Amino acid sequence: MEPIRDTFWNIPHWAEIGQYVLGFLTIVIFFYGVFRHIRRWRQGQPEKRTDHIGKRLVNVFMQAIIQLRTARDAYPGIMHLSIFWGIITLFVGTALATVDWDVTHLFFDFQFLKGNVYVIYELMLDILGFLLVLGLGLAIYRRYVIRPARLQNLPNKLLSRDDLYVLVILSLVVVSGYLVEGLRIAVVNPEWAPWSPVGNALASLFTATGDPTNRVLHTSIWIFHIVISFGALCSIPFTKLFHIIAVPTNIFFSSLQPAGALLPLRDDSTVGVKEWNEFSWKQLLDFEACTRCGRCQDVCPAYASGSILSPRNMIIKLETHLWEKKNGRNLQGDVITPEELWACTTCRACVQVCPAFIDHLSSFIDMRRYLVNEGKIDTQLQDALANLGRYGNSFGLSDRMRAKWTQPIQPKIKDVRREAAEYLWFVGDYASYSASLSEITQTTATVFQKIGLDFGILYESERNAGNDARRVGEEGLFEMLAEKNAAAFSKSQFQTVVTTDPHTYNTLKNEYPADGAHTVLHYTELLDQLISSGKLKFTRQLGYKVTFHDPCYLGRYNGVYDAPRRVIAATGCELIEMPRCRENSFCCGAGGGRIWMEEGEVKERPSEARIHEATQLDGVQIFVVACPKDVTMYRDAVKTTGKEDRILVKDLIELVSEAL
Repeated sequence: MEPIRDTFWNIPHWAEIGQYVLGFLTIVIFFYGVFRHIRRWRQGQPEKRTDHIGKRLVNVFMQAIIQLRTARDAYPGIMHLSIFWGIITLFVGTALATVDWDVTHLFFDFQFLKGNVYVIYELMLDILGFLLVLGLGLAIYRRYVIRPARLQNLPNKLLSRDDLYVLVILSLVVVSGYLVEGLRIAVVNPEWAPWSPVGNALASLFTATGDPTNRVLHTSIWIFHIVISFGALCSIPFTKLFHIIAVPTNIFFSSLQPAGALLPLRDDSTVGVKEWNEFSWKQLLDFEACTRCGRCQDVCPAYASGSILSPRNMIIKLETHLWEKKNGRNLQGDVITPEELWACTTCRACVQVCPAFIDHLSSFIDMRRYLVNEGKIDTQLQDALANLGRYGNSFGLSDRMRAKWTQPIQPKIKDVRREAAEYLWFVGDYASYSASLSEITQTTATVFQKIGLDFGILYESERNAGNDARRVGEEGLFEMLAEKNAAAFSKSQFQTVVTTDPHTYNTLKNEYPADGAHTVLHYTELLDQLISSGKLKFTRQLGYKVTFHDPCYLGRYNGVYDAPRRVIAATGCELIEMPRCRENSFCCGAGGGRIWMEEGEVKERPSEARIHEATQLDGVQIFVVACPKDVTMYRDAVKTTGKEDRILVKDLIELVSEAL
């Protein structure tokens, strides 16, 4: 079973020479296009992303080659994997054939594509080429027949043509390639024909036409195939196909820092981003890596509520702005509006699902920083930030009132500034000042005392941890709050920090000075540890049917999913999971400073959507949360949705107290 020895069988000499000329021009155009992108990225600000090369390469293999994140969504996952592996196989196959004929045969009179090797080669190309056809068919059917909402309403109408171009040119490449193979088999009838099942099937269609018609068709379609293939290659840097390069590159340079660690200002002389070249080079790469798949839009609570924000459209508009000719359009205001930026809850759902590993939030927050510096913010937000600066809390109340809730608690809670304790309970603003939450805060203290926990608090020395202030864009305020809390820590005696607020938990764990002196735990982690060690035992099994809401800053930001579930199980409750749970949990809408802002016109608040979701679960009596802000948001949502007689919102600590 030998291959046809002449790769250019039935190809005129002028066409053979033309192929190499066209190939050279393709390489020149391709690299020029790639250089344009690299030159544009280099106009961004410096950012170091070259550490841990081995780990970065593993990420590329798992997410760009194996495509684990892409495959989570079944239909588009199968579709994309089929197209990806089909293209890769055909590209590698073409490269091998070129080397086999133009290098090893030409210079060394040796061919490696022969015998059984050639049979396997033909079979693999035929099967995986058909996989490409299947993937393209799925893509065309999905985009133009199913028409999912997340692929519609692109901010730039020209992008729809770009999407169509990609599907059409890839289809032409693979179909013309199969026709060339079919005609070759029809004329030559080689022994290995059965091992090229698709080509052999097509060959049977040309049997009736015979020579010389088949030879003329073969030459004509071969020329078309070569031209269209080189056209596809040289268009990669100028079309959506560029994501073939940009996505693996973006995955390689993606952040290896904890998800909850926001990067500080890059330059003390500028606050935030006003113009596109004030983004870092990595953020510019983010914009170019977007495939417009819309997964981020599908999971965005702001978009679902009917707000102006679409994270997909934001990234698309930023990428488009990079290549706009100078026409007077400003990034802040003309390209991206303040309303879009302030709608973001920083829940990180968009980042979690993005198959290109785009970090939407870093860019959004950089633009917010500019708005804050310019005073272009919501009035309520401005008041909250002023209160944080003056009083150390968003309520605008005296620091002497921070520990007022402790008055009924006996024995008196330790003051870690004066008396050593194993645990510092960093209570947080809402648990300390909100009248509607004081009972839960007192219950938490009582539980801690009942289980024999050696703990204390900072009393009036505690300040807001600064997580939400930082994500609003007030970096200077965050630094001030962090410095004051760090100073209070240094004057206190404790080993471990425990907090009931996931927002506080995130910033203390990931964004405060990493001196290694203090472990930071969410109270669900602490209770889970005590249960596992046998130090905490319950005297009563509650038997309630409950569901649990994963707080964004506990779950997606810090990966704490199992601890609260084990505590729920230990209380004797039956947990019925929400349809959107764990890393797919849906935000309550309070994060990123949204709890301090005007609600605005929305179809349905995220918290209301979540309550509707919970009440669809059979027999669920209690909606369990593990965040003071969640208690506030969801108890309000139960009232506004009229579900007060259907479901109760309880903090997990209330179940623990009852089970004790």
